[in-house]
Amino acid sequence: MLNILIISDEAKGIASLFKSTGYTPDTRDMKQAGTAPANADAASDNYDIAFLDLDTENWQERLLDARHSMPVIAFSHPDLHRAVEALKLGAGDYLEKPLTADVLSEVIGRHKKKILSNKYGFDEIIGNSAPMQEVFGLIKKAAASESNVLITGESGTGKELIARAIHRWSPRSERSFTTINCTAIPDTLLESELFGFEKGSFTGAQYTKKGLLEQADGGTVFFDEIGDVSPLFQTKVLRVLQEGEIMRIGGMRQIRVDLRFITATNRDLKIACQRGGFREDLFYRLNVINIHLPPLRERMEDVALLAKHFVQKHAHKRKDVLIKCISGEALSLLLEHPYPGNVRELENIIERSISFANTSEILPVDLPPNLRQAQAPARPRASAQRLKDALSAVEKETITAALLESGGNISRAATLLGIYRQQLQRKIKQHNIAV
Repeated sequence: MLNILIISDEAKGIASLFKSTGYTPDTRDMKQAGTAPANADAASDNYDIAFLDLDTENWQERLLDARHSMPVIAFSHPDLHRAVEALKLGAGDYLEKPLTADVLSEVIGRHKKKILSNKYGFDEIIGNSAPMQEVFGLIKKAAASESNVLITGESGTGKELIARAIHRWSPRSERSFTTINCTAIPDTLLESELFGFEKGSFTGAQYTKKGLLEQADGGTVFFDEIGDVSPLFQTKVLRVLQEGEIMRIGGMRQIRVDLRFITATNRDLKIACQRGGFREDLFYRLNVINIHLPPLRERMEDVALLAKHFVQKHAHKRKDVLIKCISGEALSLLLEHPYPGNVRELENIIERSISFANTSEILPVDLPPNLRQAQAPARPRASAQRLKDALSAVEKETITAALLESGGNISRAATLLGIYRQQLQRKIKQHNIAV
């Protein structure tokens, strides 16, 4: 369910319209708010979308404050000048009074893809762990800003998904999202690909061509693997960032471009700057807002949620059987794996398992061999059994000591023991340890 905020002198009356569409919004009645500061009106991170009445006092300040945390839908009595001003200040849409339930349903439906309606993430970016909740908060703030964003993280963590989510949630969502794989453009073609060329500017230039940056004017440009580009590439991109202008090869004039830049890398650019491999001035221009994606091994509590999502995503590829879920035994094996390939590896494992499954649920036998081999076979010998009992007693004693030291905090105890929280929870249950 969406968390909707209404800011208006008539907030309570408008709220009844929302209730008829199935939503129960929070309201800020500005007549009752008195002299409260503008930034108190939009208690930022608690709402997914705001409806702002432009007939209220100081609506400009309230719009500027709210847009940093959520999309804002402006509404008022018919006033073209006020509507244009609101859209320029960052409102995502404008409605005329009197509002109707049908209009509200339509506009909420239109904006729903831009809104964090899934409590576990944005579209395919899934996670209920604390690190991912922090990432989702940064996405919302980055989307409301025009500043450049640098997304960092290991390969396979989903950096491009983050970039696309920022674009979809931003005021530029109706314009283009252009992905440029930095390592795929050789220096010999760099200028013609990025900036384009004029007819006759060089041998073979039989027509005028717009470059990728000119084509993306008004939209978002995503530079993937920016940490691996050549010094020439860095110089050319820096000039665009500084001047907001490009020039085609053979051109006689600068062309203004309005672009929002999002970049991604799996390298540590600070270290690259220290070693002279990356321009420091370019780094600071790109790294205005930094979003770091944690590796999957640091958010193992998201594995089950992600696995379920990937089952739903890829189940349609089997035409002979409907794969609905993952068995508990198979999920236990998934939770023991370290995932060097991160989320991309987990998706690959689930898609492969769907191809091998013979029933409606994924079983351990359907998982890749390397995951199954991690499960040690039982040893029935008496001597081995005695050793197992001894090791179990030591393990139980060690876990109990860690829990006492951590004051019963399972996450802290898991850190002390050097294992994942999920592993510790299973061992606590296995040894019947009271927490």
